[in-house]
Amino acid sequence: MKLIVGLGNPGLKYEKTRHNLGFIVLSSFLRKMEPVKETKWNDNEKFKAETAEVEYKEEKIILVRPKTFMNNSGMAVKAISQYYKIPPEDIWVIHDDVDISIGNMKIRFGGASAGHRGVDSIINTLGTDKFWRFRMGIGRQLQGALKQKQPKKIDSYVLGKFKKGDMGNIRELEKKGVEAIIMSLDKGLEAAMNKFNIK
Repeated sequence: MKLIVGLGNPGLKYEKTRHNLGFIVLSSFLRKMEPVKETKWNDNEKFKAETAEVEYKEEKIILVRPKTFMNNSGMAVKAISQYYKIPPEDIWVIHDDVDISIGNMKIRFGGASAGHRGVDSIINTLGTDKFWRFRMGIGRQLQGALKQKQPKKIDSYVLGKFKKGDMGNIRELEKKGVEAIIMSLDKGLEAAMNKFNIK
């Protein structure tokens, strides 16, 4: 069994923001796995999340979009992983990453959060960093702010909407993210890393 989590903030206000790229990719994956009329998220108050279940090659996969805000994403991940007895190494987290240029991605196991508050929440709540991340690039436009540790500028950027000129790259990244998840399920994470990780 796998637990695949897309990170983002709930509500229409945040729907098309850079920080919700995890939601976007995971929703696209669900549409790919299920007929459109059967594609739906279940509002699960117990887990403070929207959840869906799919099967891939007879393996059950739980999809999760936390309904808490980004900073508390770990609450839903811990509750669901404990309920289904899913170990951290079978948890895959899809999230935006300001350190990766727009349109690129990187799959990685473990390590620090690099300042991503959703990932940070999951590490703190699970008590381990030993889970997989699908890091989706949203640009390197903020290098000055990152180097000078200007959180207000970073927050403003990640909570902003994609520019029109970025949409082609984002649509391609969404497609690439879905392909990477499917390849990871089909051929293993190593194969997906070899194909999709930025060099």
